[in-house]
Amino acid sequence: MISKRYKALPQETRILKHDKIENLLKIIKKNCTAKFNESVDVHFRLNLKQKKSEANIRTILNLPVAKNKKVRVAVICEEEKLEEAKKSGADVIGSDDLIKNISAGKINFEKLVSTPKMMIKLGKLGKILGPKGLMPNPKLRTVTNDIIKSVKDIKSGQLEIKNDKDGNIALSIGNKNISDDNLIKNFNAVLDVISKEKPSGVKGNFIKSAFITSTMGISYKLKLNKSI
Repeated sequence: MISKRYKALPQETRILKHDKIENLLKIIKKNCTAKFNESVDVHFRLNLKQKKSEANIRTILNLPVAKNKKVRVAVICEEEKLEEAKKSGADVIGSDDLIKNISAGKINFEKLVSTPKMMIKLGKLGKILGPKGLMPNPKLRTVTNDIIKSVKDIKSGQLEIKNDKDGNIALSIGNKNISDDNLIKNFNAVLDVISKEKPSGVKGNFIKSAFITSTMGISYKLKLNKSI
């Protein structure tokens, strides 16, 4: 069933042809009629063969302009590093006690940072943390001895970029209250990262298509300024 709010969207926006982000952002924001601060989301369809032997994209990016979202970060470390963890600004801090809480299903955080020494103990929690995307990963810099830097990066708008099983990437580049110029900066930063992650064996364009939308809005096809 089509909602009254959707029906009230401008008719001309529903048949708009693909265009550059500079032009589409104005329309996307006009469609943000929900009562909350909608996010501006982009979706990419990649030229990736989905076989276990093929490369997948999983990396991180510190957006030029941070999103307006608070992230609860947990740090698990050995006893001698607990004081450092307290100074990091993490919301949840612990050692073996935190491992026990996670084992019992008590997960009150959205990101988990671990020191390398504690990863041995965390390994047994893979079935709990893995499906939730919470298992610390060296590639995402969430397995580290530099706790303060890792927590700071996460809380300042660090974005995880990864493809799903169908070769798609979906992520938010900010909220509707962020200026168009800053949203474009974030979008271009995402494009640069995806470009650098292009596997050497991929022929032709790595990004097959791209779309932009808001949380409760209509999706529009993006015209990229350059082929990737």
